[in-house]
Amino acid sequence: QVQLVESGGGLVQAGGSLRLSCAVSGLTFSWYVMAWFRQAPGKEREFVSYVSRSGDSTDYRDSVKGRFTVSRDNAKNTVYLQMNKMNIQDTAVYYCAARHETSGARSEYDYNYWGQGTQVTVSS
Repeated sequence: QVQLVESGGGLVQAGGSLRLSCAVSGLTFSWYVMAWFRQAPGKEREFVSYVSRSGDSTDYRDSVKGRFTVSRDNAKNTVYLQMNKMNIQDTAVYYCAARHETSGARSEYDYNYWGQGTQVTVSS
C-alpha cells in the first residue's frame, strides 16, 4: 500500500518560513520523481516544484524561484520543501506527488500517487 504523508504545514506570517516534509512508503522511493503541488481556495491545483530521482535536478514555478527549495533524502524516503520569504499568495493546501518516470513533469496528470495535503496559511 503506497502512502505519501505530508507534514509541516501551519500558520506563518508574511516573510516567514516553513519546511514541509513528505514521508513515502510502499514503493521504491528512489525510482520516483517527487513533486510538490498546491491548491488555493477557489483555484486549480498548480505545480510548485519537482526533484529528480537522484536529487540532482530540480524545477520550480516562477513565483517561488529563489524562495523555495526542494530536496529529498532517499535513505529516509522523504522529500522536503523549504519555503522562505513567504507571502499571502503562498496560502494553499500543499500536496506531494510521485511519478514513476525518469523525467520530471509539471502536470498533475503525470503523477501516479498523491498525499492528502497539508494546509499552509500565510498571514499579513
